[in-house]
Parts: sequence; structure tokens; C-alpha cells
Amino acid sequence: NQRDRSGTGVRIMKIMRRPPQKTADKETFARDENGTTLVEFAIVMPLFLLILFGLIDFGRMGFEYVMANKAVQLAARTAVARAPACPGVATVNARGVVPAGSVPPYFGTNCRAGATVCANPGTVTCNGDASNPTVAEIWGAVGGLMPVGSAAANLRFSYTYTSDLGFLGGPYVPMVTVETRNLTFQFVTPLNALAVMAGSTGTALPGSLPFPALSVSLPAEDMALGEAG
Repeated sequence: NQRDRSGTGVRIMKIMRRPPQKTADKETFARDENGTTLVEFAIVMPLFLLILFGLIDFGRMGFEYVMANKAVQLAARTAVARAPACPGVATVNARGVVPAGSVPPYFGTNCRAGATVCANPGTVTCNGDASNPTVAEIWGAVGGLMPVGSAAANLRFSYTYTSDLGFLGGPYVPMVTVETRNLTFQFVTPLNALAVMAGSTGTALPGSLPFPALSVSLPAEDMALGEAG
């Protein structure tokens, strides 16, 4: 109520209050960006960690591959100058089958002079056995370069006859091959869990991967070490 200053009477004024502007409040809330950075961070973080840890683990795989390759090279270089790592490898080039009516080749004849000059003992293969002196020496030199969890048994040795090496009656000179077998690379980061957090719905990532096989072949050497082998 408000009194009329003219004194002529009382004038009643009715003041009406407007209802709350609900529509305006909703628009203000929709434009409010408080907390959006945290939401974006929660969405992007799993993907970022997946990429980061993927780089770490696959970087480790590349490093271990290079080191294992160097280890196999060193193992083969040592194996060709030592006694065989496998039992049953020939020590002397024996005479091959002499055809009827022909003159046997003389001792000292190169094996490549004929297909039957030297006997072919075939290929002898075995896994590394740490009780063998040659394998023990090799593993002592290369074990630290091999992937985590590997052992001497993960090295495979092969001795293969080739007529291009040696002579009849002389030391048996095979082609020596050293290769890796059954190696496994182990991931150390939770890549699978991060992939799921990043939105992956496909096949789960494995916790390990088969390590690629490595192989090096070299001709054996007669080091003339006598009783030292």
C-alpha cells in the first residue's frame, strides 16, 4: 500500500512478482564448462597410457631382439672353434662307398673331388646342454644377452656335412648352425587393461609373444688344439 501525497485518498498499488526464469537457468547450466577438463582428461588418459606403455614394451622387444641376434652370432663363432656341442658328431672324414671296380681315393683327396670320396654322416642336432663344456662356455658368454627367462636349452646346435670342406682322412669340418628355440617375450605393462579402458572390444592383447627364431651358420674350423679339443 502507498499513501497518495495529494491527500485525496489512498491508492492501492499491487506489485506482482515474476515467477523464476527456469528456462534461463537451464541455459546457464548448459553453458557452464566447469569440470569439462577433468572429463576430457579421464577420456584421453587411458589412450595416452596405452601408447606410452606400448612404446616401452615394444621398445624392449626390439632391444632384446638385437641383443639375442648378437648372442647367436657370438655363440656360432665360438661353436665352430670348439669341440662339438652335440654327442655323435664325426671327428674324421671317413672314406665313402667305393664303386665296384674303381680305385679307392687316396687319403688327402678333397671331399669335393667326388660324391663318394668322403662319407656323409648326415646332420647331428641337439639342444644346448649346460653339462657340455662347449655349451657351458657359450652360455656363460651369451646368457646375459638373451631374453629374460631363457636358458641354454633354448639354443639349438646342428652339425651338417658339406663336401666343400675337408679332405679324406682329415678332421671332419661340418657346417655349424646355432639357432634360438622356444623363446618368449614377456610384457611388463598392463596393455590389455589399458586397451579395455581406452574402449577396445576386440580380442584381448596377450601377456606374451613368441620370440622370432634367429639362426647363424658358419663353417667349422680345425684349430689344431690337440688334446685341448
